[in-house]
Amino acid sequence: MSLPFITAEEAASHIHNGDTVATSGFTASGTPKVVPVALAERAREFHDRGEPFKINLYTGASTNDYVDGSLSRADAVARRVPYQGTPDARKAANEGKMDYYDPHLSHMSQDLRYGFMGDIDVAIIEVTEMNPSGEVVLGAGIGMTPLFAKLAKKVILEYSSYYQTSFRGFHDNYIPLDPPHRREIPIYKPSDRIGSTVVKIDPKKIIGVVPSNASESISSFTSLSPTTQAIGENVAEFLAGELAAGRIPKEFLPVQSGVGNIANAALHGLADHPGIPKFEMYTEVVQDGVMELMEKGKCTFASTCALAFSDEAILNFMDNIDFYRDKLLMRPAEITNHPEVVRRLGLIAMNTALECDIYGNVNSTHVFGSTMMNGIGGSADFSRNAYLSIFLCPSVQKGGKLSTIVPMVSHVDHSEHSVKVIVTEQGVADLRNLSPTERARKIIENCVHPDYKQLMWDYLKISRKGHIPHNLKAAFDLYHTFEEKGDMRLTTFSNN
Repeated sequence: MSLPFITAEEAASHIHNGDTVATSGFTASGTPKVVPVALAERAREFHDRGEPFKINLYTGASTNDYVDGSLSRADAVARRVPYQGTPDARKAANEGKMDYYDPHLSHMSQDLRYGFMGDIDVAIIEVTEMNPSGEVVLGAGIGMTPLFAKLAKKVILEYSSYYQTSFRGFHDNYIPLDPPHRREIPIYKPSDRIGSTVVKIDPKKIIGVVPSNASESISSFTSLSPTTQAIGENVAEFLAGELAAGRIPKEFLPVQSGVGNIANAALHGLADHPGIPKFEMYTEVVQDGVMELMEKGKCTFASTCALAFSDEAILNFMDNIDFYRDKLLMRPAEITNHPEVVRRLGLIAMNTALECDIYGNVNSTHVFGSTMMNGIGGSADFSRNAYLSIFLCPSVQKGGKLSTIVPMVSHVDHSEHSVKVIVTEQGVADLRNLSPTERARKIIENCVHPDYKQLMWDYLKISRKGHIPHNLKAAFDLYHTFEEKGDMRLTTFSNN
């Protein structure tokens, strides 16, 4: 039986109001491109007739404008899980136009299998190779695709010809058993393969195949700024010192790095530091910088959930694909982020923070405690279980008018119990084996911008003495001052 080719509009017609729709990919990589846009147009047509049309949207992580952007602008999403990163989806979540649930990425797959999240009606999956028996080769990102393909009642395939070749051999598709039958996940080094290079889908579930030739639309990173470069140099110098002191094994340890310009700068710092040896990565996402590290021989292998390369870099990757065959492996998020594997491999985890407080709590998700940015993603999967949990951020934002180090964070994603090291362009605060007051002094001395140091010392002076000194009346004064005067530096503390 051959798989029928259909149009994006025909595919979208099989999705109905109230359906739960799951998409392939992780970040923009490997996401469907043409069917979500057609689905958004279908929603508009219903709305123009005064009829309701909204779906529940499950994805591997953030997506791109094809998925989150088009569907959010069409007001076509009732519930969104687990992680988003486009302005339109962010706006919809913050305005209450869609219900946004933000779980840890390593939890979502098993929560689906346990029946905690209901059924999946339709899965839209990008593939780069397929056959009539339902064996498919995925694209540049896995996310939760193997599980979505297994659980969905119906499947729509988007066949991508953009890459001009298949990604066969780069995937390690594996779904663990559920309790009480679960066994250990047999990964003992990043390059261990435990699953299949293909995903097998029951052909009877496949509605049809939609051709696509669209890119991921991922932009290149901006050049390193003095701030991000200093952050990268600081984290590299710290790790080189730990290595020299024997607190990191001489072979070094696998590295996990978050997404964005700061994470990219951290990898550049590791690459340029003479005291950092060759290393492997076990991480959610690899970005453009990892290609450069591999070409230089600094990074010898990377296990990831997605190749989040810019459009320019992915074409270079495809042109030189044979060079990377023994250097890259993509796995489902449930495996890349699994606490068991993270703990066993002893990862050095580097993730970014929106803000930290002087006691070591980290906010990764909510601006001023209320406005969602993107989501927690997998950062806590790594921070809770890593050999070393490092959080990176600039010391100030908004031209210095906003300090990212505050007396008390407005929202906690990573508590003081999970955060081992904080790095800004000002320096490094090693928080291991320190009491709360010792942590506060270390963070203020090493990480706070000079414009805010005295304010933080003043806050400690007026705080109630105890195991964690706080003044509950003054703890959020910096936020109030920014809202009223537009500059946290104008804050004054008093004992009142």
